[in-house]
Amino acid sequence: MELADLEEFFGLGDDTNPLMMLVWILPVILFVFYGQRIQLMVASGEIRKQIKKLDEYSTQSMKKTTAYVKEIPQAGKGVEESVRVMADYFTIPPVDMDPTGVVAKVRHVVRTREEHTRRQVEVMLPGSRDEEVARVQVLLEVTASLRMVHRIVNHMYLTAKRQNNYPLILPLQMMLPFVMEEAEAMRDAVDAFKKGQPVGDGVGPAVVGAMMRGLSKRNVSYQTVSAESVFEGRRLILLKAEGPSPVVGRPDDALQEIIRETDLDAIVMVDAALKMEGEESGIVSRGFGAAMGGTGTERFRIEEIAVQNKIPVFCVVVKQSVKESITLMSKAIHGAVETATGHVHAVIRENTPSDGSVLVIGVGNTGGIGQ
Repeated sequence: MELADLEEFFGLGDDTNPLMMLVWILPVILFVFYGQRIQLMVASGEIRKQIKKLDEYSTQSMKKTTAYVKEIPQAGKGVEESVRVMADYFTIPPVDMDPTGVVAKVRHVVRTREEHTRRQVEVMLPGSRDEEVARVQVLLEVTASLRMVHRIVNHMYLTAKRQNNYPLILPLQMMLPFVMEEAEAMRDAVDAFKKGQPVGDGVGPAVVGAMMRGLSKRNVSYQTVSAESVFEGRRLILLKAEGPSPVVGRPDDALQEIIRETDLDAIVMVDAALKMEGEESGIVSRGFGAAMGGTGTERFRIEEIAVQNKIPVFCVVVKQSVKESITLMSKAIHGAVETATGHVHAVIRENTPSDGSVLVIGVGNTGGIGQ
């Protein structure tokens, strides 16, 4: 059949041809009445694949954590059940209808969970080193986070699917790429913490740890050490979590102790910071205020003490992605340690008197990083 015959058969060029009218009108009718359902089916298929991945990440993390604990010589019987129970721990935030005192409530709840989990790990691994206990505790936290993320996403998906509710599934579809990025980072973090390797979030402790090298240290608060040095006539008090255990210490409690003994002219905090898209990893920037993540309770107390004593707070941060912050420290971030140290010295030189006293805090997880 020639082209002219085909055009005549389909009526191409003839706007009144019934067949061509159907070709154009049927899709319009289909999308008018079933467009939302079609979108729901497409979105559901994409979300279902990601939920399957989240389930795999959660399962892998649980298996790796259980296997790691079993390999520890001090591990007793019933390890699998103990790990499963602790991986299902959850925290209920306190009532915040009246915001007065809510920070203290959050701090109390968080500390209660940390202390209870640590005691449970010590019971599960009697006689183990503190570093081993801290490592298992971090692995349990990562596993618990992955399990919770999977459950929440799966719950939202199944609820939207059961109700054929496209407006409910749309925000889930939009947020899922960010959720998956963090979930993949947590999955990869398991191996780094198992091996006791430093992670990107440890760049702050790495800077202060290098400044502490060869100095006498003392425990100033729980899992937190300090040392003193002199920089161009200024007294430096260096503070970080006690490595190489994967802990973050309690810098707020340490500051409270230090301020009783010393009049500070400035506080300089060194931490990792989330980079923006397009920025390179390892860029060092200076800023103002308390650079610290977490629940915000420690940051609140540091800010409160600084305000009460009229101490300016400066910060030096090393930019990195979410994944880099909790996985093995990259070459770019490790290379920024020396640059960040230079910025710390510059901040001190520019903002404190030559005979002043400065507190330098290395904020972050100090796993694999000594002092």
